[in-house]
Amino acid sequence: MAYFKHDQKIEMTTLSAILEKLRLKKIDNEFKITPQGFTAENSKFYQPQDLKIIRTYRFEGESNPDDNTAIYIIQANDGLIGYSMDAYGAYSDHDAEYDDFLRNIPVEEKAEDLVF
Repeated sequence: MAYFKHDQKIEMTTLSAILEKLRLKKIDNEFKITPQGFTAENSKFYQPQDLKIIRTYRFEGESNPDDNTAIYIIQANDGLIGYSMDAYGAYSDHDAEYDDFLRNIPVEEKAEDLVF
């Protein structure tokens, strides 16, 4: 699937293309883990039951199979949509707390055209 921006085609096949599409739609809030839960630009704290994962993208490095990234598009119960990125494999920068939190967020995958 492709999207267009000012006569420029944006392919939805790379991490940077996904992040650019989120930015263009103004849903590029990054959810970050804190001791109080996930938080984004609005300074609210969310627990897993306040969130749902509406789309997941996984990317593998071209030259190194350990270079993997996942981006989770997340919607909060107050309508805020954002994302959380996770490097997995040898380059993972999150601890078990993040993984446990993410596993407890319900998944309600939506079609890409409903997200973007």
